[in-house]
Order: sequence, then C-alpha cells, then structure tokens
Amino acid sequence: QVQMVESGGGLVQAGGSLRLSCAAAGRTFSRYAMGWFRQAPGKERDFVAAISWPGGVTYYADSVKGRFTISRDNAKNMVYLQMNSLKPEDTAVYYCYAVNWRTTYPRTDFGSWGQGTQVTVSS
Repeated sequence: QVQMVESGGGLVQAGGSLRLSCAAAGRTFSRYAMGWFRQAPGKERDFVAAISWPGGVTYYADSVKGRFTISRDNAKNMVYLQMNSLKPEDTAVYYCYAVNWRTTYPRTDFGSWGQGTQVTVSS
C-alpha cells in the first residue's frame, strides 16, 4: 500500500519561507504528474501546485502563483514545494499526491494519502 510522507512544515512569521518535501513509501512517482494540496481548518482540501512527468511543466493556484515553486527529483523519488513570502492565509495542512493533469484533481488510483505536514504562518 502506497503511503505518502510529507515533511518540512512548521511555524513561520509572515513573509518567511519553508520548503516542504514529499516521499512515497512503497511506490515510485514515475510517469505521474504530482501535486500539492492543502486543507485549512473547516475547509475543503484545495489544489496548490502541480508538476508534470518528468517535470517540464508546472501549474499553480492563483493564490500562490509567484510565491510557491514546485519541483521534483525523479532519481530520488521526491517532490518539493518551496514556499516564499508566506501569508497567514497559507496556514493549512499540506499534502502531496498524484494529480490528474487535465483537471488538477487528485488521482483516484494512487493509494492512501499521508498525514500531511502542518504549516502555520503567524501575522
């Protein structure tokens, strides 16, 4: 069973930066577009960013465009999210998962979601 493992979250002041990392225990990311999603308390899980396979094209939600950068290291089977100029509204649990490139919805055939990593941005 595939299990996603996200890390790198924490508490940061507004304007600060964090770099999130994602690994998959039990499966390769090969041939999958990968994405980051986030869920704030009381809200639905939203799309944040996606990167194509093998990584030449990226796509971002308008709310993070110009501040966040998604990348992947296929040799290490890792996906990253560099987050700069963080805002309090970026506070959420962040998840990575395989993504349907046409819709930016999570795929339904990639296994279990991980626990996510908490990002808290103070004002």
